[in-house]
Parts: sequence; C-alpha cells; structure tokens
Amino acid sequence: MNSIKLNGLVAATHTPFNDDGSLALELIAGQAAFLEKEGFKSIFITGSTGESSSLSFEERKLAIQEWSKIAPRHGFTLIVHVGSNCLHEARDLAKFAADCGVDAISALSPSYYKPATVEDLVDCCAFIAAAAPEVPFYYYDIPVLTGVEFSMVDFLKAAESKIPNLAGIKYTNSDLEGYQAALEYAGDRYDLPWGIDEKLIDATKVGATGAVGSTYNFIAPVYLNLLAALEAGDEAEAARLQADAVKCVQALAGVGYLGACKALMGELGAPMGPVRLPLTSQSGTKLEDAMEVVKTIRRQNFQVTA
Repeated sequence: MNSIKLNGLVAATHTPFNDDGSLALELIAGQAAFLEKEGFKSIFITGSTGESSSLSFEERKLAIQEWSKIAPRHGFTLIVHVGSNCLHEARDLAKFAADCGVDAISALSPSYYKPATVEDLVDCCAFIAAAAPEVPFYYYDIPVLTGVEFSMVDFLKAAESKIPNLAGIKYTNSDLEGYQAALEYAGDRYDLPWGIDEKLIDATKVGATGAVGSTYNFIAPVYLNLLAALEAGDEAEAARLQADAVKCVQALAGVGYLGACKALMGELGAPMGPVRLPLTSQSGTKLEDAMEVVKTIRRQNFQVTA
C-alpha cells in the first residue's frame, strides 16, 4: 500500500449538475483548473459537499472516472468517498475507484442501520477497504450527518488489526478533545485531517496539519493567511481571519448553504449548477447579498497574500 499524508488545505469538491439535475461532467475540467489556480494539491470528491447521497451508483462511478482522468493533469492527490448505506455498493465503488488509479478512498458509516459498537463500525470499514487493499483508506467521521459517534481512539485501536490499508480518519467532528486524543494515539502511524472549516484555528493549535473542507473551494486565501498568521505567532490575526471565515459560512447558510456555495463558484468562474432535492437553490437579492459578503472577504485576503 502506498502511504499518504494530507497536508494543508484539501478541497471537498462539489458535483456539477445541469439545470435539469443531470450530471454535468463537462464542467469538471474547468473546476479542476480553478482549484489548481487556487493552489490546491489535493481534492476530496463525492463526499458530503459533492452530494454523494443524492447520486446514483452509476453517477458516482462516472464522477470518479472523470476525476481520475483529470486530476493527474493538475497534479492533484485524489481522494474518493465511496461510503453508502449499502456496504456492498460501497465495496464495489472502492474496487472501481482503485481500478481508476485514485490515491485514496474514504467511507462514512452506514447511517440507516447504524453499527451498534465501534467493533461493528470497524467491521463495516474493513469490508469496504478490503476491496481495494493497495489503496489507503480513511474512515470519514461525521456524526452530525450519520448519527454514529464513537471514540476515534477506540476506532483506531480496533481497526489496527482489521484494516491493513488504514491511512487515518477524516475527522469532521466538533469534539476537539477527542481529536487531540486521537492525534496523540495516531502519532506518525495515521493521518487525521480536520474537517470543520469554522474551527480550523482550534484544530491547528492542537496538532492538525491537514484539513478537508467545502469553503476552501472559494475562500482559500482566508485560511492560507490564517495558517501563515499562526506560523508567525500572530494569534490575534489568525482569530480575526477565522471570524471572517465564520461570517462567510453564516452568510451562505442563511440562504441555503450548498446551493449558495455552488452559485458562488459560478460567480468565481467555475460553474457548478444547482443542488439536488432535498437541498434547494435560491436566487435573488438575498443570495446576491450573501455572496457579496464572501466575495468581499475573499478580495481582502487576496490583497494580503499578493
């Protein structure tokens, strides 16, 4: 198995749709070019931001296939989310992704029939990961969406002997104490990229070296300046920048978060189309005002990095 370490910002990408809700794979080339220009080296596709639970099995395969062709042209490390409530589907996607040559796979927990114990969760992950034994596997911990919450230290302990290709955990969980404990247990053996954009400053302070997020797609300069401020020991500036990032999230959340994010990407030159039901897209003055909040903060931070 190839080793992997996700350092810096990793873009959790959107899945582009046409106005009728069908896949718009032809937009991925422009999306990739935009993300490369923003400075990304790694991308995480078909996850929560990518509306994976609203995609069919065949659509997910098509998106994986397209990204696996385009990502190498831009030098991206490609991590693919393959999780599903149907573990056999997740296993098949894992094998398909491996055959496409991706760099890593990830899966969240089944959330309809939930694993009752951490050992059951590990067994679910092991079943998926075994289909791609040469590809690094990340468990995707996101209890706010799955309703499944266990100690990630316990997960790592139980997984060590059952998932030989375990790379680490995509930790999208607001429990910072749990994250710090997992980092300490993981040491150099496992990679634990952080997954909550609004708390990047806190995660970095306890040891995070990589982070996967949706807002990185369009306000990477804010976070890059934040990380630079922390590196320089300027915690006040880092805190100000984190507050700016939170303002962006709040502005977009007020008009339907993912739909607004995709609209904003279009404003920045990387059209993503609408979201799929049950999510909704908005238009009009409120959306324009929310996007202007984000674009203003983005412009200010490009001026800082220039």
